[in-house]
Amino acid sequence: MRNRRLASIALLLFSALMVLLMSSLPALAHHGNAAFDTSKHITIKGTVVDWLWANPHCVLTLDVKDDKGRVVRWAAEANIPSDMVKRGWKKTSFNPGDVVAVTMVPAKNDRPAGRIEQVVLADGETLTTGVPPNSPTENKAY
Repeated sequence: MRNRRLASIALLLFSALMVLLMSSLPALAHHGNAAFDTSKHITIKGTVVDWLWANPHCVLTLDVKDDKGRVVRWAAEANIPSDMVKRGWKKTSFNPGDVVAVTMVPAKNDRPAGRIEQVVLADGETLTTGVPPNSPTENKAY
């Protein structure tokens, strides 16, 4: 009887451990750079639409005119707020209508998205994410 109870407890603990390990795998995969072309960086200049100050990533949304004069909505993600505060960023760093220049690592799928490296505000102040710029093989400016 005692062996049966120990076996049941061991099975329960093993099952709990497996659930914990399997549930943590998506979190590890989420924080990779697989979606971004880390061999490139681009700089875009646009008008802030929204600044989402939230976990798991802060997101700056802005409208940018492309080379044909069409307005394209871009989404640029940064780190979590606690990391951003350490680098001087705030929930109030951007307001709708602000004009900013954003340097980012672009998405691999050519969608208007990327991971922020730095933002230059209209007054010249520069905010960085702590992600060092890569040696660019392409440097587009919109």
